[in-house]
Amino acid sequence: MTKYLISFPGDAMQVTADELPAVAADSHAVIEQAKAAGVYVFGGGIAEDVDPVLVSADGSAGTELCPGSRLTGGFTVLELPTREDAVEWARRIAVSCRCAQELREFMYDPAS
Repeated sequence: MTKYLISFPGDAMQVTADELPAVAADSHAVIEQAKAAGVYVFGGGIAEDVDPVLVSADGSAGTELCPGSRLTGGFTVLELPTREDAVEWARRIAVSCRCAQELREFMYDPAS
């Protein structure tokens, strides 16, 4: 089975404060479905109020990040038998979150 990253950038979710409780309930319901189906690996949201740190190859740490690496929003990792299954789960998450989701496949690594 292959692991898939389903994610969205923080600014992609355009819901009002009034809509947020329904979005949260709907998205949590999809995650519970994924858990019940045995395909959920882990997920969460990026803490956007906490500054990221870049740890360089020499071990030093700093606040300057790699160009284009700004990561925000939320993500879910699912383990699924086919890409078509991954697209279907991404569709369910997109509908529940009311925003588009990006789907990426993790490369196979026998050591992980």
